[in-house]
Amino acid sequence: MISRPPAGTIPDEPGSYQFKDERGRVIYVGKASSLRQRLSNYFQNPRNMHPRTAQMVETAHSVEWTIVRNEVEALMLEYSLIKEHDPRFNVRLRDDKSYPFLAVTDGDVWPRAMVMRGTKKKGTRYFGPYAHAYAIRDTLDLLLRSFPIRTCSESKFAEHERIGRPCLLFHIEKCSGPCVGEIEEMEYRQLVTELTQFLDGDTDEIVDRLEAEMRSAATDLDFEKAARLRDRLEAVRKAIAKQQMVADKNEDLDVIGIAGDELEASVQVFYVRKGRVMGRKGFVLDKVEELTPGLLIDRILESLYGEEPVVGIPKQVLVPDEPDDGSTYEAWLELIRGSKVQVRVPQRGAKKALLETVTRNAQEEFTRHRLRRASDHNTRSRALTELQHHLGLPEAPLRIECYDMAHLQGTDYVGSMVVLEDGLPAKREYRRFKVNDVGAEAGGGSDDYAAMAEVIRRRLKAYLAEQDRPLEERTGPDDDGRSDGSGKKARTPGKFAYPPQLLLVDGGKGQVSATQAVVEELGLADEIPVAGLAKRFEEVYVPGRSEPVEIPRGSEALFMLQRIRDEAHRFANTFHRERRSKRMTSSALDGIPGLGEVRKRKLTKAMGGVTAVKRASLEELRSHSFLPDAVAEAVHAKFHPAD
Repeated sequence: MISRPPAGTIPDEPGSYQFKDERGRVIYVGKASSLRQRLSNYFQNPRNMHPRTAQMVETAHSVEWTIVRNEVEALMLEYSLIKEHDPRFNVRLRDDKSYPFLAVTDGDVWPRAMVMRGTKKKGTRYFGPYAHAYAIRDTLDLLLRSFPIRTCSESKFAEHERIGRPCLLFHIEKCSGPCVGEIEEMEYRQLVTELTQFLDGDTDEIVDRLEAEMRSAATDLDFEKAARLRDRLEAVRKAIAKQQMVADKNEDLDVIGIAGDELEASVQVFYVRKGRVMGRKGFVLDKVEELTPGLLIDRILESLYGEEPVVGIPKQVLVPDEPDDGSTYEAWLELIRGSKVQVRVPQRGAKKALLETVTRNAQEEFTRHRLRRASDHNTRSRALTELQHHLGLPEAPLRIECYDMAHLQGTDYVGSMVVLEDGLPAKREYRRFKVNDVGAEAGGGSDDYAAMAEVIRRRLKAYLAEQDRPLEERTGPDDDGRSDGSGKKARTPGKFAYPPQLLLVDGGKGQVSATQAVVEELGLADEIPVAGLAKRFEEVYVPGRSEPVEIPRGSEALFMLQRIRDEAHRFANTFHRERRSKRMTSSALDGIPGLGEVRKRKLTKAMGGVTAVKRASLEELRSHSFLPDAVAEAVHAKFHPAD
């Protein structure tokens, strides 16, 4: 573990600092306006630090720092060092795929339009990024009718130039035929300029010019030219319609939406130029370091603008939370752009609605990201193997059960049990529990430990009762209901016939201890391993160990535990809401023998409400043909016990 540098050796100046491990590898890079104040925070009691920060300090062997002139230079140095060393305790990008751009090769003699990914080249203008390459091709297909520049490769162009015949695109008026001299270079350059202006968002001028040329051709009775211009104008308007207008025409801004959990964050960025959405991109951040909402914004800004994007930096960047060091980041972006840049949180109006839209996109992408990880067979197998290794299980846990509790100030106490089999949710195995011995209904308050113990005890006692059944009774029929060979259909297995190979609870050491006590009480400690996942820091606890088990962040094992824990939480909350809603909408007529929902509706409708039913005499109740005498007597007896 690293030792504190001697007093007075750390300068009270801005700069960047680097923690290194015993092999000299950089494991964390940070920046500070005062290196002395920032670094002193790392040399305190580890109990007072965030667990991830404490783990980093424990891993570090030395710390170095570099002094710079101001906070902006500290930010730039920090970014370059992170890019160079990729430290393990700094935020990392995951699923940062290469997004396609619509590129126009301005540097060529005869520029071409094309879809490009990867490294950007000099002499080429880029527009986008787009979510999918087919979106670029659809847009380009419309624009080529109005701006027929070439899209062919250099070899294709040279071939047609050699043979003196144009390709099919020339004949369908999607290329002006520069390879065969059908257009002068200056005229061709004008087409390229108009296309790039259009892609930049300057559409009004082009539409006005095409309309004027069309009217002029019609006035000159050149109806064939007027028809061609009409078709070009229609294609331009279709392309404009595909670019969603979300702001004023003179506004350039980037909108950043974020969704995620304690481990990861999905980021979506919409690039708005001249009021229209000109491109978008997204990526997933692995939250390796301790991150407040503001610090997360800082890290995202560094990822987006550390290398100037091809679409440039706008005047405004809309974010969901204020950056921790907003003035420094604005000064940094201003230095790159050359003019003022504002990073702000929209509070109302169209921009707030736009930010909410981008955030919904981030949430949907985060959901898809998690589903992709959950549905892959190799990923599931790796997760189960990792769980076996990290938790010291005798075998891979092919059946995992997770339990969670839900209540509202001790009322409507319920528990849930959800099951993963081979890493996939087995919803037919889900179970719900009404907690009987804990809560307001039992005359007490909230006690999650006792409630968890009750649910686990009931589940495991049901398993033991199932084991006590004769073997021939426990052997169930096949799925199609066939018999067991004796001519009689065998009984199906009970609801709790199979034991979990890992019993997971939502909570930390307290819930784990309560659960382990029940498992030992029933003599199942050698058969059923127990673990708990604490939500605050996604830490995994096992019985007999005060410190959490170290399961790597971002690993498939931790992701699987997190997913089943979240599902148990959802299932418990759903059942709790159902019970609470049912209790709040209960009727005085509930619980009367023979008075079901249908008779209840008929009776209240016939008598004009529940109050009238309460006041009715026995003769009035018996007068209704749909109400048997015994039921009428039961209704009367409930509201008139003295009679």
